[in-house]
Amino acid sequence: MENKTPGSRAQIVYLSHGGGPLPLLGDEGHKAMVAFMQRLPEQLHKPDLILVISAHWEESVATLLAAENPVMFYDYYGFPAQAYEFQYPAPGSPIDAKRIVELLEKNQVHAKLDLQRGFDHGVFIPLKLMYPEADIPCLQLSLIAGLNPSTHIGLGKALRELNNENILVIGSGFSFHNMRAFSWESKVEPDPGNDAFQNWLIETCTADLTQAEREKRLVEWAKAPAARYCHPREEHLLPLHVCQGMSDKPAKLIFDDLILGKRGVAFKW
Repeated sequence: MENKTPGSRAQIVYLSHGGGPLPLLGDEGHKAMVAFMQRLPEQLHKPDLILVISAHWEESVATLLAAENPVMFYDYYGFPAQAYEFQYPAPGSPIDAKRIVELLEKNQVHAKLDLQRGFDHGVFIPLKLMYPEADIPCLQLSLIAGLNPSTHIGLGKALRELNNENILVIGSGFSFHNMRAFSWESKVEPDPGNDAFQNWLIETCTADLTQAEREKRLVEWAKAPAARYCHPREEHLLPLHVCQGMSDKPAKLIFDDLILGKRGVAFKW
């Protein structure tokens, strides 16, 4: 089933999705992020299908969640009982999951289906804020073990045929993800490293660079200012690489504000 609302093209967004379930628990440090996500659909046309690449799922090969009615996967611990009762009953789309796996394989990216895993919080946190009606079919795509930046840009390129469809692709990560550095009490203190990396990322994604120049910067992201301070491990950055791989254009900065006391950004292509 192709999703071809007349005149529509894919919309691609990279989001910083916040800390665990805190955005849905009224946490002060997520106010700006929550307000942004609730308003974000005003900048989008309603998609026929949502595909989320979540930082919270890694597999040996690219894997599509193919359940008809995905369950919730509460991949966090130590929170109030309410955090384990959230539901996001959006339907899956097994037909589209199979079609995307076939597309990836056609483009030399090994891929498989998973019928068991549920939506993790990289999916249900942003979507509960953006589309609380849960009436749009939703798929989740894993990262690929090894977390190679070139591999994930290539994963995005292998999905480019979807650009002709009315699909919303969300790279769900966090442009700053140093758990020890977050201000869990929402105290805001100067953080030159945080600022330096966010500024580098904004320039890399939005500047008038050639595609080759942009890809080189993203492949060599660990050379950026304060890169390993902001991302001791890169799983929350790599959904951005998939998004950029899908597009041959610069991104637009759509969010730049504090989340848990640290700057986080979001982009739209």
